[in-house]
Amino acid sequence: MNIGLTHFLILGAIVFCLGLYGIITRKNAIMVLMGLELVLNSANINFVAFAKYGGMNIDGQVAAIFVILLAACEAAVALAIILNIYQNYKHVNVDEIDKMKE
Repeated sequence: MNIGLTHFLILGAIVFCLGLYGIITRKNAIMVLMGLELVLNSANINFVAFAKYGGMNIDGQVAAIFVILLAACEAAVALAIILNIYQNYKHVNVDEIDKMKE
């Protein structure tokens, strides 16, 4: 059995759906961020798979490295925001964060 492009695309779709489910259903901000990381990782799987099987040469790996860099920056900024929210409200429930406008 050979592993082809279809297998990687199915894996990427499953990881994307799990990430989207985590973003939509969770109230905890850290769990939402974990779902977002899953979505970004599914994009990386697709970039690398298309680079290998689609003839993109090195471009897919470069795009994957860019997405990893973006995810690291997003995690640093988002965790700083979450720590600030926790310091003010003593929880990280995203449903009650809209009170910060006041």
